Amino acid sequence: MPLEGEYEPSPQAWVREQVERYEATGGGEANTLRDTGLPVAIFSTRGAKSGKVRKQPLMRVAHEGAYAMVGSQGGAPTDPAWVANLRAHPDQVTVQDGPEPWDGVAREVTGEEKRRWWERAVAAYPPYAEYQNRTDREIPVFVVERRR
Repeated sequence: MPLEGEYEPSPQAWVREQVERYEATGGGEANTLRDTGLPVAIFSTRGAKSGKVRKQPLMRVAHEGAYAMVGSQGGAPTDPAWVANLRAHPDQVTVQDGPEPWDGVAREVTGEEKRRWWERAVAAYPPYAEYQNRTDREIPVFVVERRR
Protein backbone atom coordinates (compact mmCIF):
# COMPACT_ATOMS: atom_id res chain seq x y z
CA MET A 1 0.00 0.00 0.00
CA PRO A 2 1.52 3.35 -0.97
CA LEU A 3 2.53 5.76 1.76
CA GLU A 4 -0.40 7.76 3.05
CA GLY A 5 -0.46 11.40 4.00
CA GLU A 6 -0.05 14.75 2.35
CA TYR A 7 1.98 14.57 -0.86
CA GLU A 8 4.50 17.34 -1.49
CA PRO A 9 5.44 17.32 -5.21
CA SER A 10 9.02 18.03 -6.17
CA PRO A 11 9.94 21.68 -6.71
CA GLN A 12 11.70 20.51 -9.90
CA ALA A 13 9.16 20.56 -12.74
CA TRP A 14 10.72 17.65 -14.68
CA VAL A 15 10.67 15.40 -11.59
CA ARG A 16 7.11 16.36 -10.71
CA GLU A 17 5.93 15.78 -14.29
CA GLN A 18 7.74 12.46 -14.63
CA VAL A 19 6.26 11.11 -11.39
CA GLU A 20 2.75 12.23 -12.41
CA ARG A 21 3.01 10.63 -15.86
CA TYR A 22 4.57 7.42 -14.53
CA GLU A 23 1.83 6.99 -11.94
CA ALA A 24 -0.96 7.92 -14.35
CA THR A 25 0.15 5.22 -16.80
CA GLY A 26 1.18 2.54 -14.29
CA GLY A 27 4.77 2.88 -15.43
CA GLY A 28 3.87 2.54 -19.10
CA GLU A 29 5.22 6.02 -19.84
CA ALA A 30 7.87 8.28 -18.27
CA ASN A 31 9.71 5.14 -17.18
CA THR A 32 13.21 6.15 -18.32
CA LEU A 33 15.65 8.88 -17.35
CA ARG A 34 14.78 11.60 -19.80
CA ASP A 35 16.16 10.65 -23.23
CA THR A 36 18.68 8.02 -22.07
CA GLY A 37 16.34 5.07 -22.47
CA LEU A 38 17.58 3.78 -19.09
CA PRO A 39 14.80 2.59 -16.75
CA VAL A 40 13.74 4.29 -13.54
CA ALA A 41 11.50 3.30 -10.67
CA ILE A 42 9.53 5.70 -8.47
CA PHE A 43 10.45 5.78 -4.79
CA SER A 44 8.22 7.43 -2.20
CA THR A 45 9.63 8.44 1.18
CA ARG A 46 8.36 10.23 4.27
CA GLY A 47 9.86 13.71 4.77
CA ALA A 48 12.31 13.74 7.68
CA LYS A 49 11.14 17.15 8.89
CA SER A 50 7.78 17.76 7.21
CA GLY A 51 6.36 14.25 7.43
CA LYS A 52 4.96 14.74 3.93
CA VAL A 53 5.18 12.08 1.22
CA ARG A 54 7.93 12.82 -1.29
CA LYS A 55 8.40 10.98 -4.60
CA GLN A 56 11.45 10.71 -6.81
CA PRO A 57 12.33 8.76 -9.93
CA LEU A 58 15.68 7.02 -9.46
CA MET A 59 17.67 4.73 -11.70
CA ARG A 60 16.32 1.19 -11.65
CA VAL A 61 18.98 -0.90 -9.91
CA ALA A 62 17.37 -4.18 -8.94
CA HIS A 63 18.72 -7.54 -7.83
CA GLU A 64 16.72 -10.56 -6.61
CA GLY A 65 13.68 -8.45 -5.78
CA ALA A 66 15.58 -5.74 -3.88
CA TYR A 67 16.23 -2.24 -5.21
CA ALA A 68 19.09 0.19 -4.64
CA MET A 69 18.60 3.88 -4.04
CA VAL A 70 21.82 5.69 -4.94
CA GLY A 71 22.22 9.14 -3.37
CA SER A 72 24.44 10.55 -6.10
CA GLN A 73 22.75 13.88 -6.84
CA GLY A 74 24.99 14.06 -9.90
CA GLY A 75 28.11 14.22 -7.76
CA ALA A 76 26.94 17.32 -5.86
CA PRO A 77 28.71 18.08 -2.56
CA THR A 78 25.58 17.26 -0.52
CA ASP A 79 23.23 14.30 -0.34
CA PRO A 80 19.80 14.54 -1.98
CA ALA A 81 17.02 15.38 0.51
CA TRP A 82 15.56 11.87 0.32
CA VAL A 83 18.69 10.47 2.04
CA ALA A 84 17.70 12.26 5.27
CA ASN A 85 14.15 10.98 4.77
CA LEU A 86 15.33 7.37 4.61
CA ARG A 87 17.66 7.75 7.56
CA ALA A 88 14.78 9.16 9.63
CA HIS A 89 12.08 6.78 8.35
CA PRO A 90 13.68 3.66 6.80
CA ASP A 91 10.44 1.71 7.21
CA GLN A 92 8.39 4.24 5.23
CA VAL A 93 9.34 3.76 1.60
CA THR A 94 7.29 2.60 -1.35
CA VAL A 95 8.74 1.29 -4.61
CA GLN A 96 6.88 1.43 -7.91
CA ASP A 97 8.48 -0.41 -10.80
CA GLY A 98 5.50 -0.94 -13.08
CA PRO A 99 1.83 -0.73 -12.23
CA GLU A 100 1.85 -1.98 -8.62
CA PRO A 101 3.68 -0.12 -5.84
CA TRP A 102 4.88 -2.09 -2.83
CA ASP A 103 5.94 -1.22 0.70
CA GLY A 104 9.57 -1.61 1.58
CA VAL A 105 12.13 -1.19 4.30
CA ALA A 106 15.40 0.54 3.48
CA ARG A 107 18.81 0.07 4.98
CA GLU A 108 22.03 1.86 4.20
CA VAL A 109 24.68 -0.58 3.05
CA THR A 110 28.41 -0.49 3.78
CA GLY A 111 31.52 -2.54 3.20
CA GLU A 112 31.41 -5.52 0.87
CA GLU A 113 27.64 -5.33 0.46
CA LYS A 114 27.91 -1.71 -0.65
CA ARG A 115 30.69 -2.62 -3.09
CA ARG A 116 28.46 -5.25 -4.72
CA TRP A 117 25.50 -2.87 -4.95
CA TRP A 118 27.73 -0.08 -6.25
CA GLU A 119 28.93 -2.37 -9.06
CA ARG A 120 25.31 -3.14 -9.94
CA ALA A 121 24.47 0.56 -9.88
CA VAL A 122 27.37 1.52 -12.16
CA ALA A 123 26.42 -1.32 -14.53
CA ALA A 124 22.86 0.05 -14.69
CA TYR A 125 23.97 3.69 -14.95
CA PRO A 126 27.68 4.20 -15.75
CA PRO A 127 27.73 7.95 -14.87
CA TYR A 128 27.55 6.99 -11.18
CA ALA A 129 31.30 6.28 -11.28
CA GLU A 130 31.97 9.80 -12.59
CA TYR A 131 29.64 11.29 -9.96
CA GLN A 132 31.67 9.66 -7.17
CA ASN A 133 34.85 11.15 -8.64
CA ARG A 134 33.24 14.62 -8.67
CA THR A 135 32.54 14.75 -4.94
CA ASP A 136 34.48 14.39 -1.71
CA ARG A 137 31.53 12.76 0.04
CA GLU A 138 30.95 9.04 -0.13
CA ILE A 139 27.76 8.54 -2.12
CA PRO A 140 25.30 6.63 0.07
CA VAL A 141 23.56 3.50 -1.18
CA PHE A 142 20.38 2.12 0.38
CA VAL A 143 18.82 -1.25 -0.35
CA VAL A 144 15.04 -1.49 -0.23
CA GLU A 145 13.42 -4.87 0.35
CA ARG A 146 9.75 -5.76 0.60
CA ARG A 147 8.23 -5.26 4.01
CA ARG A 148 7.30 -8.62 5.50
